Amino acid sequence: MAIICASQVSFDYGSHSILNGISLEIRTGERVAILGPNGVGKTTFLKLLSGVRAPSKGSIFLDGRGLHTVPRHELARRIGVVPQDLAIPFAFTAREIVELGRTPHLGVLRGFRSGDRRAVEEAMQLTDTVDLASRTINELSGGERQRVIIAMALAQEPEILLLDEPTHLLDIIRQAEILDLIAELNCARGLTIVAAIHDLNLAGRYFDRLVLLHQGTVLAEGTPDAVLRGEILEEAYGGPVEIVRSGNGGPPTVIPVSRFHVPAKKP
Repeated sequence: MAIICASQVSFDYGSHSILNGISLEIRTGERVAILGPNGVGKTTFLKLLSGVRAPSKGSIFLDGRGLHTVPRHELARRIGVVPQDLAIPFAFTAREIVELGRTPHLGVLRGFRSGDRRAVEEAMQLTDTVDLASRTINELSGGERQRVIIAMALAQEPEILLLDEPTHLLDIIRQAEILDLIAELNCARGLTIVAAIHDLNLAGRYFDRLVLLHQGTVLAEGTPDAVLRGEILEEAYGGPVEIVRSGNGGPPTVIPVSRFHVPAKKP
């Protein structure tokens, strides 16, 4: 069953068209990666799915209801968002950041209750951030900071988690840690995951369905084997690639092909 449905969605920045007639269904419990070159509209599409922006044309539905008709406090409870770069101007501790995730559940005059404390503690345990609780967010490494931001989103107790480049600026080991965590949350808690991903190989390894954007539309969507194909990627990215198929049934590996011939060094 589709939990989110985009129907003929377009979005323009002034006279500049970013997305043009995208239709896509996200089923409950799926792990979906949104792919495409820089500037193709991945972040914009996530903002439309979260309700932060409204389509110029078309509609987005949440459980069959027009997203624009869903009250903001309900959206904030049901959809957690992990942005690519979250500006935090004050020296909040990690725990204080995670506690901000409970904001949609608090009334005007209601403070934290036992259920709120439980949600914060559980989110920090799931993301292995309990030991970071008293440290300020600006003291943390990139990977630690990203886990705290994910914990904040989890403290909302959402059904859907939208992530914009969750491995941005992380080293290869921290990338794997973050994507392992996302996959575990999907499997253990049934969270529906939609993430904009820059790295094709990480997308193929960690996501069940890939959606490749090109010139404002969906160029290809399906399993990693169906989308990570040379002719498709060369059209989307405008350059040659080599696809290495795994002999053990794993996802394909994408390798960019150099256009510059490096001469062999003379002995």
